[in-house]
Order: sequence, then structure tokens, then C-alpha cells
Amino acid sequence: MLARLLERISKGDTLVVVRIDRLARSLSHLLEVIERLEAKGAFFRSIQDPIDTGSPQGKFTLQVLGAAAEFERALIRERTKAGLASARTKGRVGGNPGLRAKDPAALCKVRLARQDGYMERLNETAQDWVPHVRRLRPDLAWEDVVRIINGPLPEARRWTQGRLLRAVKAYVRDGFLPIEVLARAGRRETDDRLPAIVAGIRGADPDITLQAICDRLESMRERTPRGRASWQPSSVRMLLERAEKLGLPKCAQ
Repeated sequence: MLARLLERISKGDTLVVVRIDRLARSLSHLLEVIERLEAKGAFFRSIQDPIDTGSPQGKFTLQVLGAAAEFERALIRERTKAGLASARTKGRVGGNPGLRAKDPAALCKVRLARQDGYMERLNETAQDWVPHVRRLRPDLAWEDVVRIINGPLPEARRWTQGRLLRAVKAYVRDGFLPIEVLARAGRRETDDRLPAIVAGIRGADPDITLQAICDRLESMRERTPRGRASWQPSSVRMLLERAEKLGLPKCAQ
């Protein structure tokens, strides 16, 4: 539901909720939703809470909430370190007693904390992969989507298929991506795969030159239609034309 709503919101729209707890499961989740809206030029307003990103007061409240969330995380980290150090000086094993006893409530808290930390790390890299997944799935197989994502990235920031799937499932769960991106990719004929990949690269950057696409394909170690390692702009142009004839507007736009 949230994913479909966020997909339909456009510039100038305002997402209105009765209370923020009707929208987000945590403060970090709320900030993620609002960041997504701001990226689309939209606004957020809660009727029973002093948050309206269309007003200066609401923006200030949001900044305070963001600072409070970061301060809370810092306090938790410092208290944890201090607690572990104190336990060690007294000869006790540090950590949460509830976890050692496998208490369900303690395990749930840890799981939620880890989940929030994981989502924060994902948000830092979202610009690298979310637009590609949104545009290319399920038209292309995950293997090809990963290769397109990794093309312009330095080696330290590249994705594996397993890591990308986990990230996408997390974003689908929290409503930042539609569930349709997880659908099974349709089988493509061998001669349709290259046009889809080339169109996918062009779709990510409409201003990219044919030569730059050649360089990207070579860095991906993608072979030409004739099986060669070296690409020419004429081959890329031919594949883009074929992609248009195949009806791949989602990739070629």
C-alpha cells in the first residue's frame, strides 16, 4: 500500500496522515519516507503532530527529530561501550542477560535494532541501485541488473546478486519499492538480451554517449553480437534501435 502511494505521488503533492505512528514503525523509518518524498518534490504533514514539511516550522521540527535520532544512536553506542567495559572490570561477561537467556522480548529488540542499522546503511547507497531496480525489474534478470548497477561503481562499492536481493526485499517490506520488482523475470530470446542491457544503460543516463556505453559494456565483459570483446558505437546504435522495435520503453526512456 505504501509503495503504491509513494509511486503515485508527484512534485507538489502532500502526503497527509492522522498521526505519524500510522505511517512509520520507527523514527528512522519516518525520516526515510520523508526523504523519499522530498526527492520527488513532495511534502509531508501529520494532523496530530507538529510536522509539515511545507512550512518553515515543520522543516525545523523535522531537523530536530533527525538530530534527536542521531543523538539517541550515539548515546546507545556510548552506554553499550561503558557497560561492557564496566562488566569486564568486575569479571562479568558483558552483553544483554536477556540475550544469553534467549528471552523473546530481548531478542526482538536486538532484531529491530539491527534491522534499523541495516536500513540506515542501505539508505547511504540507495542512489546506486534503487533507480536501476525500479526501472529494470522484472524486465531483466537479476544477474544482468547487478552487472548494470556495478558498471560505473568502484570495486569497493559493487554488489553481489545475493546482497542486492536482500536489499531489495528490505525496501519492498518497508514500502520503498513495489513488490512487482521481485516477480520472476520473463525468459528472453538470446538476441533480445543485449538490446535490453544496452537500453538499460542508456535509461540510467539519457545523455550518455555511444562510446561511453561501449566502455561500460567492455568493463562488464559483455561480448558483442559477433562475440568480440571490443565494442564499436555503431553496434551500440544498432542495439538501441532494436530495443525500440522490441518495445522496451521502460529501459530505453
